[in-house]
Amino acid sequence: MDHSSDEDTDISESEISDYEDKSYEKLKNGSHCVKTSDETFTCPYCPKKRKRDYMYKELLQHASGVGQSSSQKRRAIDKANHLALVKYLEKDLMKVDVPPKPAEESDSSVNPNEQFVWPWIGIVVNIPTRRAGDGRCVGESGSKLRDEYKRRGFNPFRVSPLWNFRGHTGTALVEFNKNWPGFHNALAFEKAYESDHHGKKDWFANPEEKSGLYAWVARADDYKMNNIVGENLRKMGDVKTVSELQEEEDRKQHKLVSNLHNIIQAKNQHLKEIEVRCNETTQKMDVAMGEKDKLIHAYNEEIKKIQSNARDHFQRIFNDHEKLKMQLETHKSDLELRKIELEKREAHNESERKKLAEEMEENAVKNSSLQMASMEQQKADENILKLAEDQKRQKEDLHAKILRLEKDLDMKQKLELEIEQLQGKLNVLKHMKDDDEDAEILNKVDTLMKELREKEEAFQDLDEMNNALIAKQRKSNDELQDARNELLNFIKEIPSGGNIGVKRMGELDTRPFLEATRKKYNEEEVEERTSELCSLWEEYLKDPDWHPFKVIMVDGKETEIIRDDDEKLTGLRSEIGEGAYNAVVTALKEINEYNPSGRYISSQVWNYGQGRVATLQEGVQVLLKQWKSYKRKRGMM
Repeated sequence: MDHSSDEDTDISESEISDYEDKSYEKLKNGSHCVKTSDETFTCPYCPKKRKRDYMYKELLQHASGVGQSSSQKRRAIDKANHLALVKYLEKDLMKVDVPPKPAEESDSSVNPNEQFVWPWIGIVVNIPTRRAGDGRCVGESGSKLRDEYKRRGFNPFRVSPLWNFRGHTGTALVEFNKNWPGFHNALAFEKAYESDHHGKKDWFANPEEKSGLYAWVARADDYKMNNIVGENLRKMGDVKTVSELQEEEDRKQHKLVSNLHNIIQAKNQHLKEIEVRCNETTQKMDVAMGEKDKLIHAYNEEIKKIQSNARDHFQRIFNDHEKLKMQLETHKSDLELRKIELEKREAHNESERKKLAEEMEENAVKNSSLQMASMEQQKADENILKLAEDQKRQKEDLHAKILRLEKDLDMKQKLELEIEQLQGKLNVLKHMKDDDEDAEILNKVDTLMKELREKEEAFQDLDEMNNALIAKQRKSNDELQDARNELLNFIKEIPSGGNIGVKRMGELDTRPFLEATRKKYNEEEVEERTSELCSLWEEYLKDPDWHPFKVIMVDGKETEIIRDDDEKLTGLRSEIGEGAYNAVVTALKEINEYNPSGRYISSQVWNYGQGRVATLQEGVQVLLKQWKSYKRKRGMM
């Protein structure tokens, strides 16, 4: 029965079937003891478990649970051993689960109305005794008689010698199990002595001195005897007939069947309620998915339209600026020509020279104004180009983060460009307003100022609408999170399987710690040491003051990574090993990503196939698949 050598090694998942066959052959050959009595069994692969004795169904349930367990903590060799035990119980020990026949059906020699002491008790007399030094009588112990009867197949669970003030009386009471197998064992016990002429009739036949043990099953006359045997029988049990016991058992069986029937009806009603809830949830999910597809399609069309309008608007602004710049250059060239022409004129008199000087001074002032206007125009062009680049970069970032707000942001950027354009034109016209030849400039300034105020008012309205859309987006995000929470609760209740399931983000994997402690400590200390280490590092993970991260730039974005010089992590890697270090780092990254403020474990619907958080659509598909499977099972029933 020693299988300690197997506990030091393990097998792969692919080797479970082969190892199961080997373990089954060992069980058939009797290498391991499974059956301890007529009704009790034991698990040879769980010697350290507190519960050692099982009924047949209990042991079958235990072996099936371990063999079919999906827990990663279960070793493959344990699963193979318990699957072999299930096979052995079903193929080789199935007959023990058949309930025994009542006494009146299995043994026609028993009168169903005959009264027996129940629980079943046998009486053994004429046990050899001897006098001890103190004058009292002593004899064989009850355990020795019990072991002898067990070897003979009578299977009593206790033999109690009867003592009085003189010592051992030479009489003992043999207690059998109170079920029908116990009754059969008691009758076999009585018949064995009767066949050797050492039964009850032989004992009371004549008063001569007899040798050897005499025994029989206690009945009503023994129960009523006024001696030490009768007194102990009255303390230990009662007198009942076989038919009474059978009727009592039938009543209990009927009550059990009635209770089970009520439970089944309640379960069926509960299943119907769940079915209705699932139908309602499925309909809601279908409606939500349809609305989501419509919103996405409308959003994509709207984004395309906004981007096209923005490109056209920017091109018009750029063309207007180029045209205005060309006009300024032409005006500047004309003034230069006039200046050259005035310098070539000859002043014949003082008044002409004074006029020439005044005109030249006037031209210099105008030229200076035109140069300042040109500089202002160039500055406005640079600002517009820079603003366009900034707006393009901001639009790309916002498109990746908040898709729903991109329309409003583009409209806001359009207004900013128009305001900047108007301010540039206004600055140019301010420097040109001293020119008497441009009589319409003042009217243009007034028009531009009025248009600028209108654009600023429109920009303010758009900003308010943008804030309202942000609030609406937050509300939508809250509703989406509520839907994900409901989905998480549903997936927790269904059996695990497939790529979609619930993952506890930030939970520490204890397997690397267990493997490391097995290398350092003996088997008795492994569990305790592993528990201490895991508890310590779970407390470290919950500590908000411990933040072993540093920020680096990756592709132009700030990214947090684990610090290589953290004392706790470097100590863990050197003392426990790389596996435990990776387990802690994984838990840290999950907590930092999914719950950095609370620093506690949170659950997420997880796509194990792709190693990411599952989308809402993937979760709904799991629910639909589970519901279809349930409907098929119900249809087969």
